Amino acid sequence: MIDSLQREDLRSSSDSDEELPVFDFLQPRPSTDVASQKAPKKPASSVLCSVGSADVMMISSDSEDDVPLAQRVKLRQERRSTPEEADDLPHRHLSASETGDATKAIKRSVEEIRASREEALRRRQARERRQQDREALKQEQERQKAERRALAEASKALRPEECIKHMVVAVDPALLQLEGGGTLLASVQALGCSCAIEKQPLPRSVTWARQAPSAQQNGAARVPEPHVVMQMTVEDFITLIHNYIQEERHSGSACSPTLTSWVRERQRLHPDKRLSLAVIELESYFRARKSQSQKRLRAAVAGEEAGGGKEKKKRRSGHAEKLPEVSRVEVEEAVVHLQLHTGVSVRFLSTWKEFSDHITMTTKAVAEAPFKRAREQTGFSFYLESEWAGGQRVDKAGKGLLQAWKRQIQQFNRVSSDVAAAILAAYPSPQLLKKAYSQCRTENEKLSLLSDLLIRRGEGVTSTTRRVGPELSKRLFLLMHSRDPEQNLDASL
Repeated sequence: MIDSLQREDLRSSSDSDEELPVFDFLQPRPSTDVASQKAPKKPASSVLCSVGSADVMMISSDSEDDVPLAQRVKLRQERRSTPEEADDLPHRHLSASETGDATKAIKRSVEEIRASREEALRRRQARERRQQDREALKQEQERQKAERRALAEASKALRPEECIKHMVVAVDPALLQLEGGGTLLASVQALGCSCAIEKQPLPRSVTWARQAPSAQQNGAARVPEPHVVMQMTVEDFITLIHNYIQEERHSGSACSPTLTSWVRERQRLHPDKRLSLAVIELESYFRARKSQSQKRLRAAVAGEEAGGGKEKKKRRSGHAEKLPEVSRVEVEEAVVHLQLHTGVSVRFLSTWKEFSDHITMTTKAVAEAPFKRAREQTGFSFYLESEWAGGQRVDKAGKGLLQAWKRQIQQFNRVSSDVAAAILAAYPSPQLLKKAYSQCRTENEKLSLLSDLLIRRGEGVTSTTRRVGPELSKRLFLLMHSRDPEQNLDASL
């Protein structure tokens, strides 16, 4: 029976694809399981041996009763269906080639991990650099945008209708303590500009500053202007002129400062300022001087008649307390000398209201000065701004063509608006004038075509008439027919 079982096992191992029949009486009993086979009730006589590449379980006669045939067949099928059965063997040893492959696999995996980490680090650094570049680009764009906005605002601030709003008028507190200080402050505030009460380097002076728009978020920058207007009292002005007259008469022997030397000293201390002087109520000094002269004359006459000596003594004491006597000619001489040697002008004003108006007009002039300078910096040596040469706008409907033709005629020398109007009344367009020339038969007739046109001046009984004349008629003909671009129309007359 054992031999038959062995033959059966050999046949089943040789043919692994053949399925074995299953019989009911060969099924395992309920009381028999794998765990019971491992129990040490009875020593097992089964031996596991390796034949070639397949393992064969040899069962002795002692284990025949303990391991049924169905269980043995089942175990054999499970071994053939499990490819990793060799890994479960506790006593299996790896070969040298397998050990080397495993070491290479471990090294390769470490190198791959390191390379992947370095690649991830490079990618992260690249992302950070790109992010930094985007942020830097964004900041640069914002800075350029702010600069363009500040430049546009600065250009807008120079326009005549906007420049006055960006001006700051700085007034010395000592000037406000005088008689017309309140009037000056009210006039400046009514102008629409800012007013600042600040102590100035020159006493009783007014300075200006411009609020230039800045690209920074802090606001506008305050740029000072060089113009300074200083109010000089009549007493100081007369005293300086008197010193100048004394110096001129005594050939420079006077030690007191003159008007010119005083202004030069101020220019030396403030070289970046452009000074101008304003003297208020100088006429009152001359009127008082004239009145005093008349009083002295009358008093002298009365004293001579009365023969009193007390009045002469009183006159002398009163004369010592007065200002030095300076004539109008001496004042003009000193002012001209000042302008020639220092370039400083003097403005004589009658009242404090005129002084306030002078400060207001100076503020407007200082505010509009950059715009006017920029307008004059053109590519032409001349600037056509007047009404007759300023150009004429013509719309799509043709409105303005008549005025354009009129201004083209007025470009000639000695051609007024009345002369151009007379030609326009006869020939409202250049095409009509050219057609009239084509109808003339001779050259002389063409040259004198416009000679007899009447020019009317004035209206009613005071109106006068005259003719265009042959000179202008010939110039217009040459304008319409000459083919020489360099021809001088006036030289041919």
